[in-house]
Amino acid sequence: MDCASEESEIRRAVEGVPGVLGLRFQLGERSLRIAGEPQAALAAVEAIRNTGFEVHAWPDAPESTSAGVGSDHEHEREHAAATGSGLPRLLAALALATAAEGLSFLVPDAPWSKWVGLAVAAAAIALAGFSTFSKGLTALRHGRLNINALMSVAVAGAFVIGQWPEAAMVMALYAIAELIEARSVDRARNAISGLLALSPDTADLRQLDGTWKTVPVGDVPIGAKVRVRPGERVAMDAVVTEGSTSLDQAPVTGESLPVDKGPGDAVFAGTINQTGTIECRVTAAASQSTLARIIHAVEQAQGSRAPTQRFVDRFAAVYTPAVFVLALAVAIAGPWLFGWTVLAAVYKALVLLVIACPCALVISTPVTVVSGLASAAKRGILIKGGVHLEQARLIKAVALDKTGTITEGKPRLVEWEMLTSSLPRSQAEHIAAALAAHSDHPVSRAIAAGLKPNSVEARNFSALSGRGIEADIGGQRYVLGNHRLIEERGQCSAEIEAVLHRHEEAGRTVSLLATASGVLALFAVADTIKPSSAAAIGELKAMGITPVMLTGDNQATAEAIGREAGLTDIRGNLLPEDKLAAIQAMQKQYGATAMTGDGINDAPALAQADIGVAMGAAGTDIAMEAADVVVMNDDLRRIAETVRLSQRTHAVLWQNIVLALGIKAVFLLLALFDNASMWMAVFADMGASLLVVFNGLRLMRASASN
Repeated sequence: MDCASEESEIRRAVEGVPGVLGLRFQLGERSLRIAGEPQAALAAVEAIRNTGFEVHAWPDAPESTSAGVGSDHEHEREHAAATGSGLPRLLAALALATAAEGLSFLVPDAPWSKWVGLAVAAAAIALAGFSTFSKGLTALRHGRLNINALMSVAVAGAFVIGQWPEAAMVMALYAIAELIEARSVDRARNAISGLLALSPDTADLRQLDGTWKTVPVGDVPIGAKVRVRPGERVAMDAVVTEGSTSLDQAPVTGESLPVDKGPGDAVFAGTINQTGTIECRVTAAASQSTLARIIHAVEQAQGSRAPTQRFVDRFAAVYTPAVFVLALAVAIAGPWLFGWTVLAAVYKALVLLVIACPCALVISTPVTVVSGLASAAKRGILIKGGVHLEQARLIKAVALDKTGTITEGKPRLVEWEMLTSSLPRSQAEHIAAALAAHSDHPVSRAIAAGLKPNSVEARNFSALSGRGIEADIGGQRYVLGNHRLIEERGQCSAEIEAVLHRHEEAGRTVSLLATASGVLALFAVADTIKPSSAAAIGELKAMGITPVMLTGDNQATAEAIGREAGLTDIRGNLLPEDKLAAIQAMQKQYGATAMTGDGINDAPALAQADIGVAMGAAGTDIAMEAADVVVMNDDLRRIAETVRLSQRTHAVLWQNIVLALGIKAVFLLLALFDNASMWMAVFADMGASLLVVFNGLRLMRASASN
């Protein structure tokens, strides 16, 4: 199974088998997985064999169930030989076909010329067309009119009516064009699988005695310590435990600039360590790394058929028999209606068969879709199917979660100020840092990270549940707590209330440093918006897409973040079921709606939306599973890129369909009016095929932002 037309043949053969629940094709590995009962799978395998295909059980699957049907390593080698070492054989066939043409043209009247030319042409056809004739005869025997059947009839017919030099040349050119096309299509299929080479096969594993040993990645258990030196690739998903460095994450997230990594930061398999040596704790097996999951998801996406591809398959199923009937009518009715000779009418019919081969039409859609999926994945956008790639262009509104989507999802100390002059600013900073360092609360951690570390020692530390922390420093009791704690202590004056109100309106969480004598300083923590969020929302608006914030946070915080990001429709205090209802309302109001989120609470809305977009770096596994698109670097600008890529893919799909049908229509007319030869026919057919393949491959070279 080497092309989409053969996939369609197999699909038609199996569709009528009772008990088959679903088919999953993987053209890249020439495999088919059949969902259904064992007996149904066996019946489906038999139906596939009856259409002329060789069927082999997938090596890891039980032979009895044939749950996975595909090519084993021997057949992979045969395919590689067909697209590699087969070129010298086809060049030899082309040389023989050229010799046959030369004999026919230079010495047409020599008594030996006809028989020698006939033998040379037959040798050329045998070298170039054995596979085509084998598949073509099988197809005809089963009543199927595929490209191999049409070429077999056309070449054999031309040979019989005495056009043997032309028959040889047509078969040689066809076979060479098929080889070029196969290599081009393989390039599209393997664009993502090539990423597997980015992950090294070995890793430096820390032994029990503290030494390091290089071992295969398959032998590295989860939780083990591995080392990555400058210039090396990270072998497995892990978390940095020691050292700091800069990583090139382009293979996974599509980020063009290196990212700084230190203790506690996650690193992905396949990324490149650029500066310092780091030690990491492995968090996922090599087969379950983020890179491996990306490749697996894209391979699954390649196996799904986009709407345009389904349309083309249905059209080709009607188109090919119609053309065959037309060619038969030309051969039979031509002499009677137009006064052609029988040989001339048959020749025109054969030219029509070659021109009308549906290969260019059928191959135009899968190559384009796979190229689009590959282009997206290279930029850190994982699209889980051709249907989502095509449908993204229809989006009219995007719902955006706040935390982790518009914002960083990590609170940071954004401002702090003294509220009294009784204490030096530097001393207040040291005291607050010492208190915050003793708490695991996210707000305290943000304060500790935002202040300068110091040697101040806090004693008799205690946590005040839901309010803050307190400790003795320098013989005095200090508290670092929230608004509620200060009110309970009776220390909240009108001036402090005014300052608190200003910060709370801006969506900040405020902590106050105080002693028994009064409030000393204020520390404001906030989840800041990502640098890219405002630009991303601006891009969506410029494209005519309406952005809406849906968040579980309070309305005041949501308003503050939303206004900073450039949003006008901001909805807070939403539970998961409220987000789901909001998506349904947006679909009625705007039309096709996308949902972007990263948490478990976003999963229902992601599933309901026409396109669900999950933030991959910060997102939960549930959100990523529910989504149709995963943005690996959490950059909201990727949403606009996905829409633009969808628009480009849709345009290229229809360019290819118009090119394939337009070229064939022109040459069909030329053939009917005696202006097209079989040479022109094969150039028209295979030229159109190569044209649509190369046009589809343009998506892999072009940036999604163009």
